[in-house]
Amino acid sequence: MSGLRLSVRTKLTALYGGMFLLAGVVLLLINYLLVSTTLPATQPFATAAVAGRAQPGPADTTVVYPPAPTVELVSTSLDEYRSSTLSNLLLQSGVALVIAAGLAVLLGWLTASRVLRPVHEVTSAARKLGAENLDRRINLDGPQDELKELADTFDRMLDRLAGSFDSQRRFVANASHELRTPLAVQRTLIEVALADPEVTPQVRRLGQHLLHTNERSERMIEGLLTLARSDRGLPSRVPVQLAEVAANVVRALGPLAAEHEVEVHADLAERTVAGDPVLLERLVTNLVENAIRYNRPGGSVHVRVGRNPALTVQNTGPVITADAIPQLFEPFRRLDHERTSGASGAGLGLSIVRSVAQAHDGSVYAQPAESGGLVTGVWLPESR
Repeated sequence: MSGLRLSVRTKLTALYGGMFLLAGVVLLLINYLLVSTTLPATQPFATAAVAGRAQPGPADTTVVYPPAPTVELVSTSLDEYRSSTLSNLLLQSGVALVIAAGLAVLLGWLTASRVLRPVHEVTSAARKLGAENLDRRINLDGPQDELKELADTFDRMLDRLAGSFDSQRRFVANASHELRTPLAVQRTLIEVALADPEVTPQVRRLGQHLLHTNERSERMIEGLLTLARSDRGLPSRVPVQLAEVAANVVRALGPLAAEHEVEVHADLAERTVAGDPVLLERLVTNLVENAIRYNRPGGSVHVRVGRNPALTVQNTGPVITADAIPQLFEPFRRLDHERTSGASGAGLGLSIVRSVAQAHDGSVYAQPAESGGLVTGVWLPESR
């Protein structure tokens, strides 16, 4: 962005300096032509001058014409004088024009900087904006010109955005309660019905299926709420030990790894990240859980916490082509039936990972592993 500002300032400076230089050249040419036409012609002037000196006094009426060599000598001297005068005029005017052009470029640079200063303020304010600090405003002072109108329009747009984000926050808070409560009630009713010893096998199978569907719906709603929360940005940040978060996640997912016959290996170095501990735990959980679920029996998962990338998770799952990876980060997108068969996920795992990473001013990448599976890395800025 600074390169763009410099380019605009340079263009304005070049425009100011070029216009001044063009005007100076035109003025110099006009001045040269005026001086050139003002100086008398050498031959007639030399003849008249020598003749005037050769004339006798008033009493003598005889006209004496000057000899030709004298006229030629005077004419040559006048030609040299005329040429010298015009050359000096061009040289001195050219030097003055170059000096004035340099001053014009300097003044043009300063003027362009002053003119673009409000634009810089608008750009700086826009760069600092985020979902967590939409209360920032430019509040540009100055005359009511086009730049002031631009800044005021930008402030009014921020007012509308802030109102929209506030509405979204209220919606997420209400949805969190309104969507979770009915599902919790349904799950309780199904569990109570299945606890009855007189339940028939058909009803029990139906109840188990309903519990599985209910659990999947709860996971989907939880994922959507987490996705909405991370998309809103971070209202506050605290130092988080990423190695401790990863260790807790690996420990908590131990039973799931044993169920899928997958070994989890952890290489955890000290790494501090400024952010939301709940969202960072969800990021690590989604990556490790996906690596376990979408794996092969007897496979492995390697979890590494380091400097850059901050977190790397690699598994030994099925072969994935490079062109199929981008769709994994889209909500509700999966690769194929084989990859998701038996999985209770909702297709939001990597979408949440990307959203949480972006909320922490980071990024996420994925690439196929050479022997099958996926290597996913998360870049996060260090805590200051």
